Amino acid sequence: MTELLSAATADASAVAVVAAALVTALATGLGAVPLAFARRGAVSWLAGANALAAALMLVASGMLFYQGSGDGMVKTFVGAILGIVAIMAAARWLRSRETWRFEALRGAQARIAVIIVAVMTVHSMAEGVGVGVSFGGGASIGFLTALAIAVHNIPEGLAISLVLVPRGVTVPRAALWSIFSSVPQPLLALPAFLFVEAFSPALPVGLGFAGGAMTWMVAAQIAPEAWESFRTRRKGIAFHGR
Repeated sequence: MTELLSAATADASAVAVVAAALVTALATGLGAVPLAFARRGAVSWLAGANALAAALMLVASGMLFYQGSGDGMVKTFVGAILGIVAIMAAARWLRSRETWRFEALRGAQARIAVIIVAVMTVHSMAEGVGVGVSFGGGASIGFLTALAIAVHNIPEGLAISLVLVPRGVTVPRAALWSIFSSVPQPLLALPAFLFVEAFSPALPVGLGFAGGAMTWMVAAQIAPEAWESFRTRRKGIAFHGR
């Protein structure tokens, strides 16, 4: 174990690992930028934003499952089940709190906002471990992995913002919440780098957990609301067309 840590440290420093993971976290905030220029309507804006957020999250989930299955299909599957169960329990607990608040949101809208931020935060934990583990294989591999995750984090920040902004959260605040959801990346990258042997076997479980939680979020929360908003919009168009 000592030899492994010495070899890794010789090729990549702890400062480089944390700095790279910090950049990946900050990149998430860029996802909110397009919404500063978007024209916003009421129901139509919410329906389209929810649909796009759902699509982005499903793509991200698929990538997590693909990456995890390459390292351990059974572990990824177990992680996915655990993720679904955990997020269902969290959603049930949130529903029992009638006075829940998030920013200026209340009730059901606040619950959805809390869940999306929580799900994406869990997701970023797995990515943080992935950055640290990759640096254990050398600085060049680590920086390439961090760059890929940074680029990947931008649409994830967009997905978060697409859920928050149409519900009344400002674009700058949505950007901050997006960055907040990625804070675990620099926090977990360093331990994963220093103790790569211990973290590597658990990575597929973490990837599956995040993918399962995100898939449930889309199926149970985002997609149904997008459909309901779309139906409401159609009814409104039909009514005004008479």
